[in-house]
Amino acid sequence: MKATLAFDIYGTLIDTHGLLFMLHGMIGDRAQAFSQAWRDKQLEYSFRRGLMGRYADFGVCTRQALDFTSSAFAVELGEGQKEQLLQSYRKLPAFADVREGLDALRKQGFGLYAFSNGSAAAVATLLEAAGIDGLFRDIISVEDCTSFKPDPRVYGYFLQRTGSAADDAWLISSNPFDVIGAKSAGMHCAWLQRSAAVPFDPWEYQPDITVHSLSDLASAIAEYRTGGN
Repeated sequence: MKATLAFDIYGTLIDTHGLLFMLHGMIGDRAQAFSQAWRDKQLEYSFRRGLMGRYADFGVCTRQALDFTSSAFAVELGEGQKEQLLQSYRKLPAFADVREGLDALRKQGFGLYAFSNGSAAAVATLLEAAGIDGLFRDIISVEDCTSFKPDPRVYGYFLQRTGSAADDAWLISSNPFDVIGAKSAGMHCAWLQRSAAVPFDPWEYQPDITVHSLSDLASAIAEYRTGGN
């Protein structure tokens, strides 16, 4: 029986730094640092809202993080520029290995689901813009739980929505906090290490497997299973 695969979207399939060219045109050589700070603050805001029980759409976290980062970098972005960035954020590019990797997994019989902090509508727009929307059985968004990863409720909701047992379900994410959250909730986890410079958190919860490309995922899962783990 093929496993159910839950794919994180932002940072795993979709490149959250896909606006560097646009940012460089606005703020110059600080574009890379600005982009990373924007992403970090976006996640921080989602964590805070999850802990506080004060849910707001992930797009709100993204916008507020952009406002904060602009202030922190003392960058005077006009409202038109901010809106341009936010609209473009809705159509970020996929990583180079995504289309071929997902297509191969689907053809091998795995059940592919998009599983995201983003709203279902926002994720649908992203997947369509990246040309990968037809590869998933469904989009599972945390919005129905009014919380964010790594709240254990959202992983339980994924299992409920897909009718999957935790032992037959895998989360695939490039975000260590997501892997840790899913592992804590009983799911199997594959860490997609997008950058060799990024270490995994030294927690008691570690990924079952680590891959560097989606093309390696099917064989890594098979090896894990046959290894008796």
